[in-house]
Amino acid sequence: MSSLPICAIALFALLFITLTFLKDNWNLHVHGRDLANEIPHLNSVSYNNSLDKELQERRKELLIYYAVSGNKSGALSKKNVLSSRNEWVAQIKESIMYVATISDEIGCDQLRYIKIVDFLGAGYTKAVVKGVLPKGFPVALKSVNEKGTDIRRCLEDFKDLEGCRELVSYKLIKEIVLLQRLRHPNLIKLQGHCLWSLRAGAVTAAFEQGSPLQMIELLQSPWEERFRVCLGLVRLLHYLSLSPLGSVALLDFQPRQFVLVAGELKLTDLDDASIEEPMCQTRADCLLHFPIRNFSIPCSPEGVCQGLNEKRNLYNAYRYFFMYLLPHQAPPTLRPLIDQIMNLTGELKNNVSKTRKAFEEILHLYKSGLYLQNLPPSSVEDYTALRGVRASGGGVYRCWPSYSQKACVLSVFSVREAAFICTSHPHCSSFTLGAQVTWTGRRLVYFRTGFSDLVPDVDSIVYIKKAQSLRTEAD
Repeated sequence: MSSLPICAIALFALLFITLTFLKDNWNLHVHGRDLANEIPHLNSVSYNNSLDKELQERRKELLIYYAVSGNKSGALSKKNVLSSRNEWVAQIKESIMYVATISDEIGCDQLRYIKIVDFLGAGYTKAVVKGVLPKGFPVALKSVNEKGTDIRRCLEDFKDLEGCRELVSYKLIKEIVLLQRLRHPNLIKLQGHCLWSLRAGAVTAAFEQGSPLQMIELLQSPWEERFRVCLGLVRLLHYLSLSPLGSVALLDFQPRQFVLVAGELKLTDLDDASIEEPMCQTRADCLLHFPIRNFSIPCSPEGVCQGLNEKRNLYNAYRYFFMYLLPHQAPPTLRPLIDQIMNLTGELKNNVSKTRKAFEEILHLYKSGLYLQNLPPSSVEDYTALRGVRASGGGVYRCWPSYSQKACVLSVFSVREAAFICTSHPHCSSFTLGAQVTWTGRRLVYFRTGFSDLVPDVDSIVYIKKAQSLRTEAD
């Protein structure tokens, strides 16, 4: 009889331990933020081995980006990958810091005192916030997204918060390293970074701040601005095809990977970039797959799909940007050249170098006014010029595409072109030529139905249709 209470107590204790274990595991599953306290109990040998293997792969992927020509301090060898984790972390940090001394302007000391003023966005891997440095300089800050999909999936697989932070941080580190080695006006500028702790994935990168690319707004903008975006893109792709690291492929090519900085298109996300062209044995190994069609690239004698990265980038530029932004509302005399670009790019019959050359030719014709050779010479003679004044109110009408949503404001190469536009608009009876210019140096012109409320302005000239001017004098 005395053994019964002991058995009951033992059974109760076993039940309590089981329930506690189930409760802890339920809390661990539901509350991911508590994982940090549970790591010592969860790091099984199998989990550790699998995560270490993943980390080792990321280190190998990064090796090629750390090669700095002509300086032994910036190079990592294959031996480093096989060394201990502590030694490798020290080597990678030293390599990053070496390049930082010649490229970054902002370091840990500055980022320590930065003020966060706005949340800009978050993705699977990274979160982006707007920060202001002590002297008022604004930057965009990227760091590992603690609530992102990549962290969550890693925790589900490996149950190691610190290891997962480090694993996910390699995408941001890769982006930092690439932007330290790739410099181009259409790549976002890396202002600086801080590697607080590689082991914990504590990495912060500071970039120049841009505004997200809004395709709907671009579609409504003047052709000159849309052409600027496409020109910047093809210039960037030409650089990436011949970069210091080799031919760079943008594997996740989407408009959301770009921003506008003062109207200039800039690539801001490089964590999915690749500098290795696929190996091949036959042409069948060099296929480019897109939703509506595929392309076959020759397999070189060296067993490489030579030019595949470049053509992938170019066709993506065509289907995401050129197709929507380039042809519509283009000057009529430039449309044959634009149609040629569209046809050759859409069939991948031109490489990026020839495509860029075609874009530069259009830019030259547009900036020089050579595309206006067939305009009627008598257009300006139909207008009376009033110098040193501008119209300040009334007579406003809308046209598309305009630099203003409330008025008809277009860019012109010359007074002759402005007079031709006004003559072709049924509502236009005057236009004002001011000092404001676009990125090409063309002047902005305000077109109006009248010319009332004239005010002094030494930089402006008002042109009035002579018939309208004579009627006003008679009144």
